[in-house]
Amino acid sequence: MSDKLTEIMAWKRREIAGLLRDVAEEELARADATRPKPPSFTGALRRSDGKLAVISEIKRRSPSAGDIKVGASATEQAARYLAAGADALSVLTDENYFGGTLDDLIGVTARPHPPCLRKDFMVHPIQVLQAREAGASAILIIVRALENPEIVALARAARAAGLDALFEIHTEPELERALDHGAKIIGVNNRDLAIFKTDLGLSERLIPKFPRDVIAVSESGIFTGADARRARAAGAHAVLVGEALMRAPDPAALITEFRG
Repeated sequence: MSDKLTEIMAWKRREIAGLLRDVAEEELARADATRPKPPSFTGALRRSDGKLAVISEIKRRSPSAGDIKVGASATEQAARYLAAGADALSVLTDENYFGGTLDDLIGVTARPHPPCLRKDFMVHPIQVLQAREAGASAILIIVRALENPEIVALARAARAAGLDALFEIHTEPELERALDHGAKIIGVNNRDLAIFKTDLGLSERLIPKFPRDVIAVSESGIFTGADARRARAAGAHAVLVGEALMRAPDPAALITEFRG
């Protein structure tokens, strides 16, 4: 891990330092039991018709793309995605680098919505508790950004809170680490988060190595139907798409293109 990802993770650790406290599994389980049950992220990614599922992302900006849709309303964008037939949503809650907030997720889940991934740089179970209280269905675990004890803590917290976990990888050793931690949903980030270079060939090389019972997601670099077909041919069950859908004048047409 180096360069931009190192910078982002260092910032995130400083950002949440004042929130850190012990979070018992009983507290996470209580949050799960006392709040409305979110829709299943896992279920949304395994479509009964065998077509590619589309995780539509709400992202105002990124370090790689710069400004994408500054000032966009998360709830309005979520409503557009819902009407377009998105299978799940990814809601960026990192403000410093991506222009999102936890309030975006809270607003999205307060209305009818597909399953939502809290897309953030997770380092501590307190963020998992926040995600469950905000109505998320899943959290993100970036394997290369975390030490093994941190992954264990996040995965346990997610299970206790009734949340799915999307393990994000970029290399074969990271795939092995994710599997060692019991990952059931693994996403190949085609963009190297250290240098922000994108290569769809990563999904083509890594997804065929996944066990058959693991849900495979191809993330980043999906802009056209041809890109989605490459991911599907490699064995992906779903694609996670942000920039293309945020810029699309007709998200429904683009989602249909991805599935076709």
